[in-house]
Amino acid sequence: MFAAALTLCLISTPLEAASLLQCVPYARDITNVPLQGDAWTWWGKAARSRLDRGREPEAGSILVFRRTERLRRGHVAVVAEVVNRREIVVDHANWASRRAMRGRVDLAVRVVDVSPANDWSAVRVWHAASDSLGRRVYPTYGFIYAFAIPGTAS
Repeated sequence: MFAAALTLCLISTPLEAASLLQCVPYARDITNVPLQGDAWTWWGKAARSRLDRGREPEAGSILVFRRTERLRRGHVAVVAEVVNRREIVVDHANWASRRAMRGRVDLAVRVVDVSPANDWSAVRVWHAASDSLGRRVYPTYGFIYAFAIPGTAS
């Protein structure tokens, strides 16, 4: 019981600056995917590691955001739920732009596919402060399915 309460406390409050939680170790710990390095590099590393990738969200998959001026290291988020063809719910760490909120794990965050081709190549992410989808559109690579292609796992 104490461990559960402690976990909830850590998840719902920002961590100290010395121990900021980043998106990469969070996603790796949640999914057990054996990837490291900046988030934007995970797409290519997943292919080299023979992890399946694609454009359809699945619960447990990892959405990989491309590197941009705002996301210099990219970003990764773990899909918690597929709501419909154009909407998912993710859990991720270190998304906040405000310094006081960085390093925090955010659970059950809405993400919407806004790509013209309906292929999840561009998304908008829920902005809690405004209680609406964020205005920015973020380019993505797609989803890493967080399990090895059959017959290739070591």
